[in-house]
Amino acid sequence: MNKIELIDESGKIEEFQVIDTFGMDDNDYAVLMPVEDHDDTTMILRIEYGADGELVLVSIDDDNEFEDAVEVYEELKNEKLQ
Repeated sequence: MNKIELIDESGKIEEFQVIDTFGMDDNDYAVLMPVEDHDDTTMILRIEYGADGELVLVSIDDDNEFEDAVEVYEELKNEKLQ
């Protein structure tokens, strides 16, 4: 699995494993797990692209979009297990 580094709100660099990516409603999402924190907490971030084409991961502020993304990811994860 791929690893990436992200900078949090306080400027601290954290390393994450990219668990999965998926699409929903014309958007793409990345599922990440912190490398240092081993409690299986995952994050879902929306994938966007900057003006220069650089990939940018954005937190999902809309509760409905976040709930839908979690539901879609759970369904995809269950399909992979079958």
